[in-house]
Parts: sequence; structure tokens; C-alpha cells
Amino acid sequence: MTDILAPEDCTTMIEVRAGVDALDEQIVTLLGRRMRYMDAAARIKTTRGAVRDEARKAQVIDNAAAVAARVGVPPALVRALYEQLVEGSIAYEFDKFDAR
Repeated sequence: MTDILAPEDCTTMIEVRAGVDALDEQIVTLLGRRMRYMDAAARIKTTRGAVRDEARKAQVIDNAAAVAARVGVPPALVRALYEQLVEGSIAYEFDKFDAR
């Protein structure tokens, strides 16, 4: 199956799964791009203490939750996902900063 159907057009689980798999590939690709921004941040920041920024972390999570609410995704789910994503990004950035 090469054509990915819109969710509302799916009539079989094969079609649903194909759509989910295609979206997951796009999501992971975007996460890779996001991590390259963490590479840039680690390169640009001048002190290790600047890597963790709790105010920015809260802003990122709040922004994502607001987008979720706007597009009909449960904000609590997005908050939980972004908590993990941002913490993982911070750990990654620390590793990159320390490796410079």
C-alpha cells in the first residue's frame, strides 16, 4: 500500500496502521531535526550552567500544550510527552557541551 489515506477515509486497520507508520517516520525525522538544534545550542552556549534553563523548559512545554489544545490533542498528553522530550534534549545537550 503506497497511498496513505486520511484518517476519516480509513476503513481497515491496515490503512490505519499505514497512516500511523507514515506519520511516525515524519515525527522521528522532525525529532532528528530538533536534536540538531540542541547540537547548535551546545555549540553556542558559553557555560555549562546555561544548558539547563527551567524558564525556557516551562515555556516550551506551555507552547506545545497550547498548540495541542488548538488542534484537538489532549494537552495533558502533550505536556507529559514534552516533559520527557525536553529532559532528554537537555541531557543530550549536556553530553554535546561536555564533548566540545
